[in-house]
Amino acid sequence: MEELIASFPEQLHRAIPFAREAVASASFPQGKDIQNIYLAGMGGSAIGADFVQSFSQKDRPVPMQVGKGYSLPAWVGENTLAIASSYSGNTEETIASLEEMIRRRAQTFVISSGGRLREIARENGLPFLQLPEGQPAPRAALGWSLLMQLALLQHYGLVEDKLIHQTAAAADLLRDDQEQIKGKALRIAGFLSDKIPIIYTGQMFEPVALRFRQQLAENANMLACHHVFPEMNHNELVGWSGQYPKVAAVYLRSQQDEHPRISLRMEVSKEIITRAAGTFIEVHAKGHSPVERSLYLVHLTDWVSLYAAEKRGVDAMDIAAINFLKGVLNGQK
Repeated sequence: MEELIASFPEQLHRAIPFAREAVASASFPQGKDIQNIYLAGMGGSAIGADFVQSFSQKDRPVPMQVGKGYSLPAWVGENTLAIASSYSGNTEETIASLEEMIRRRAQTFVISSGGRLREIARENGLPFLQLPEGQPAPRAALGWSLLMQLALLQHYGLVEDKLIHQTAAAADLLRDDQEQIKGKALRIAGFLSDKIPIIYTGQMFEPVALRFRQQLAENANMLACHHVFPEMNHNELVGWSGQYPKVAAVYLRSQQDEHPRISLRMEVSKEIITRAAGTFIEVHAKGHSPVERSLYLVHLTDWVSLYAAEKRGVDAMDIAAINFLKGVLNGQK
């Protein structure tokens, strides 16, 4: 896992030409005008889409939804650009969603390294975008899935090409600041490893908080929660009325991207939270664009999850609980 996290900047760089070439060589079906986008995926195979949705929300001309389950919304149909994303190609929820996309005659693409999704794509003549094989954990393939989705939507004119250029700039930033990022992550992990983290950020950066929570769970075997401003001010803030010495509150900040009222809300809420939490940490993003700042925080918190695993003495590659669940589910088919 240490090698996988360290190679993330290089993965981003390699994924850009790889994704552009894959999309350029794909056969695009003649369909009706695209009125919406739906991507089906789970866990580490869906988080890339969460970032695409966030990065493009201010400029994307059609709505986009990331679905994480077995079924599709009623509006998915012939005018939908539908994407089934699973690194392994064997995620049962995504397989079910893909089969429904086909029944509804959506304009469907499959993104995977192989597995059953590739078989279904071939059986039905669907465009298949091949991810590199051999990644030992889908959560370590974020760069590949993120760039493949950006390149696909850019081909359709649904996202701007600048997002891909900003991803390249983010890769440079992460490569150049790698040692500084690791040092900062090690210090943060020291505060979190024996606590229950509750992660807060602005609405636009929710994918970063979600990714951090996922990485703490899978890499460090840690339960964590997350919530976003301003919504948390309308419910969760009241929960900080007690004392929680085993809880660490973590602010993920990107003040350049925060609405002024959200910045004010976060500062006022901090006064309440710091009186109740055992630990309070504020982490600030770095970069010249929202894409750079998001990926900076992703890389930093990925390192935090690894160092927390080391401090807790757990194997960051061990996902025995998920494997047990899949084994039981496979036996019930």
